[in-house]
Amino acid sequence: MNISTTDLSAQLRAERIAVETLYRAFSEQNPDLVDAILAPDWQDIPLAPGQEPGPAGIKPIIRMLAAALPDVRITIHDMLQEPGKIGVRAEISGTHLGALFGIPPTGKKVRFRLHEFHTAASGLLTTTWHMEDWFGLFQQLGQFPPHQRD
Repeated sequence: MNISTTDLSAQLRAERIAVETLYRAFSEQNPDLVDAILAPDWQDIPLAPGQEPGPAGIKPIIRMLAAALPDVRITIHDMLQEPGKIGVRAEISGTHLGALFGIPPTGKKVRFRLHEFHTAASGLLTTTWHMEDWFGLFQQLGQFPPHQRD
């Protein structure tokens, strides 16, 4: 099956918008933005502690990060794309004014790296593999989260 240049361009644009919208959901502190861009069976790998799977599971994470870093911003530095696949190198920044993973507010401005690989189909993100530099963040805060016992 041949895809026209116009169709390919539209596909790539829709996938890029989906990725950018995911990050805007965090920066704009609007978890409902993910409803339009995540597939119903979207997989977030790995899940955060206590995170439920699927689009509904990311919404509490967006709210938690917004409460901890009320001025949170995600800046995309690089986006590499081919049809159905998008790689992102980004940075999360904000001021630590709320509890984060049990660490009380420090008032410190922080920045930490984020690397993600997304797959997409029909303009929706279907899978996100991610790695945040939590160690670097905790170093900036001067402490690590308290130990959680099961």
